[in-house]
Amino acid sequence: MEDVLVGRLMSTTLQTVTPETLVEEAAQKMLSNDVGSVIVIDDENHLEGILTTTDFVKIVAERQPKDETPVSAYMTADVSTASIQDSIREVSDRMVEGGFHHMPVVDETEGVIGMISTTDLTGYLSHVQTPSPSQTDSAQ
Repeated sequence: MEDVLVGRLMSTTLQTVTPETLVEEAAQKMLSNDVGSVIVIDDENHLEGILTTTDFVKIVAERQPKDETPVSAYMTADVSTASIQDSIREVSDRMVEGGFHHMPVVDETEGVIGMISTTDLTGYLSHVQTPSPSQTDSAQ
């Protein structure tokens, strides 16, 4: 399989919030846009964290008042990121090892520029054309 780079598969339509955004607003943004995470950024588009559907399980379990709780209380601040030049194999390995489904794609000067998810990787793999063993055997 060819070495495919993250820049080819990442989503560039991003749902972002600030650390001060209330979790209720973040949840509404995720539901309205049918996404599993929002990227938490500062005023200069630099990554502050990520808030995922998994984090909302914790929010509900702890019964915090959702209308008064900022995203910063639940977001993951130590976020593993990718660049557009990373190979999807490397990124996939890091996602599996870390047990997460979303990885923000960042650029040193532009900040957050995309998101690569397990859905993006699965979509790519479902379209890769590889011969089945029976096709390989009959070609010999």
